Formats: sequence, structure tokens, C-alpha cells
Amino acid sequence: MAFTDRSFTDRNDAPAPPGGVKELFAATLLLTLAAALALRAFVSLDALAPIVATLLFALAASIAGGALVPRNRKRRAAWLDVAGVLTFIGVGISIVMDSDQMVRLVTLSDQPE
Repeated sequence: MAFTDRSFTDRNDAPAPPGGVKELFAATLLLTLAAALALRAFVSLDALAPIVATLLFALAASIAGGALVPRNRKRRAAWLDVAGVLTFIGVGISIVMDSDQMVRLVTLSDQPE
């Protein structure tokens, strides 16, 4: 009988310890900090906050995409947690950002290029 077969329930699919997740999170934050410090010399300070927020959203999307790889099934929840934290930080930066910064980025300037 199929319902008395216990071989299906005896599988050992315990979640793997989240090795490397702290390093992934720290590396992502260090990469964002390095990019922000490097871009500070090339863009105005008004444009820096939207760029950092966008970078955090892009990194969160790439980590979430990496979590969906089938061979990474055991660490999926931990990687999605890291992606969620990066998204939360990006939303926090977007909330703190002044709306005038976005208006200055979108409107045309009278300065010659």
C-alpha cells in the first residue's frame, strides 16, 4: 500500500547550514560602499543616493535570482533573506532621499554639455 510506505518520509533533506551567507552579505555591502565612494568623484551628491538605491535593488535581484538556481535549494531561504535585507535597505535610502533630488536628475539643465 502506498500510504504505508515510509521510504518517502525518511529522506534526509534537512536544510544545510547557511555557510557563506554572512560573507555574501558583507561582500555585497562592501561592494556597494566601494561603488558609492568611487562614484562620488564622478556624479553630484544629489545623484548619489538614487544610484546607491538602484545598485542595492540590482544586487538584491541578482542574489534572489541566484537563490532560485536548482542546485542551491538548501541555502535558498538564507539567500532570499539577504536579498530581502538589501531590498529593505534600498527602500530605506529611497524614503530618506529628498524628492527634489529626483526632480533635478530628471529635468533638463540650462548648462551646456
